[in-house]
Amino acid sequence: MRALISVSDKTGIVELAKELISLGIEIISTGGTYGKLKEAGIPAVEVSELTGFPECLDGRVKTLHPAVHAGLLAVRSKPEHRKQLEDLNIETIDMVIVNLYPFKSTILKEKATREEAVENIDIGGPAMLRSAAKNYQDVVVIVDPADYGNVLNQLRAGGEVSRDTKFYLMQKVFMHTSNYDTMIADYLKNQRNDYELPDTLTLTFEKIQDMRYGENPHQKAAFYREIGKKKGSITDAVQLNGKELSFNNINDTNGALELLKEFTEPTVIACKHGNPCGAASADNILKAWKKAFEADKVSIYGGIAVVNREVTFALAEEMKKVFLEVIVAPSYEKEALEVLQAKKNVRVLELKDIDVPQNENAYDFKKVNGGLIVQTIDGKLLIEDEMKVVTHRVPSDREMEDMEFAWKIVKFVKSNGIALAKDKQTVGIGPGQVNRIWSVRQSIGHAAELISEDATKGAVLASDAFFPFDDCVEAAYKAGITAIIQPGGSIRDEDSIKKCNECGIAMVFTGMRHFKH
Repeated sequence: MRALISVSDKTGIVELAKELISLGIEIISTGGTYGKLKEAGIPAVEVSELTGFPECLDGRVKTLHPAVHAGLLAVRSKPEHRKQLEDLNIETIDMVIVNLYPFKSTILKEKATREEAVENIDIGGPAMLRSAAKNYQDVVVIVDPADYGNVLNQLRAGGEVSRDTKFYLMQKVFMHTSNYDTMIADYLKNQRNDYELPDTLTLTFEKIQDMRYGENPHQKAAFYREIGKKKGSITDAVQLNGKELSFNNINDTNGALELLKEFTEPTVIACKHGNPCGAASADNILKAWKKAFEADKVSIYGGIAVVNREVTFALAEEMKKVFLEVIVAPSYEKEALEVLQAKKNVRVLELKDIDVPQNENAYDFKKVNGGLIVQTIDGKLLIEDEMKVVTHRVPSDREMEDMEFAWKIVKFVKSNGIALAKDKQTVGIGPGQVNRIWSVRQSIGHAAELISEDATKGAVLASDAFFPFDDCVEAAYKAGITAIIQPGGSIRDEDSIKKCNECGIAMVFTGMRHFKH
């Protein structure tokens, strides 16, 4: 047997090579790997001896040669292939141990240049891997050091590697090269600053963890992250306490974090099942927590709480009074962390760059049966110049502040979505109803039930999309709501405007909607 070894990641390679030599396997090697083996006293044939052609062009051309690829691709069971090798004086290569130039680690470096990245695009490595993998029934191909042990054990036990293992290793090769090529394509696309949705879409992610289950116990699940450091995302958070995050924890926490990024002042977002259930801003984070908690003391139980300021001892003392699944903050006072860590089940995450927003051109994906629908994220902010007061009464400064607050909240409420707010505190949320009036009634009913009968008096209402009829205004008026912010654009806008004027309600059109399905 002959093995060709050419690795960028040299973890365990000397130990592996020694074992192969002890099993009577001849080693062929290249460049830095050959030097490493020679230094360790391991006999190896340099690939240029095999090809009769020197490495050239700064090592860009080493293994792109018929002596290598014919030795890999020849099907041993075909007499005509064996005859052609004999005529060409080419020997078979029975094992390939290759991993690729460090393209990923290069592009993740702080100030990596395009020239550095391109220079670390491997050409010969993927070609050898694909040749060996295509001929998997005759060639053992290893791309991951984690597989060294299994292959050695089988060679020691029976002198060969099983066909099932060879097929498994083949699969890993094509997954590895696909991931590698996708990283390159994605990097080059971003270099162009070309944010158009491409004609063909290739995506690659790396697994962070397997999960016990998905949304429900009968569903399999795993957590993957995009290649590259994503500041401000849950993939970048450090867990300081509690069990591993579940599928639902991650999904709900992500939604809460994206809403939190809409705010710069001290803000707390409580979230349950992907919807905000209590949110508030204040001049300090402890006040914001108390307001968010008061907004819905019931739904926060077993929910997510995210904050954009350091968790103080005083805040931790308040938080520990309620069962929370997840807490996320940019930092924690030492004493605060001790308080929270005393609760073994609460997952405490530290996310230093919690305020860093996603790139507005980032993709949002939804899997459908047989396909994928892709859009850019809903990153558009409320633009003051585009807002239009459409009623006789102009909203007061306080109402405008509350409407801007509520507009940020409703952006993250499932459609049909309604958010009621007063003094930068949510007082009612109406998510996911099949018609808008039900969402309005639900938000008003929740305010009365969870806070007080008069919680909606003087509050404002935000709607993620236009009012199709004036019944929503009528319900708001009866609840004591004094101002409404909504996109506008219905053929019945005039009905709603007229009803607002009759009721003395101020209404603002934003010119944009925020459906969240």
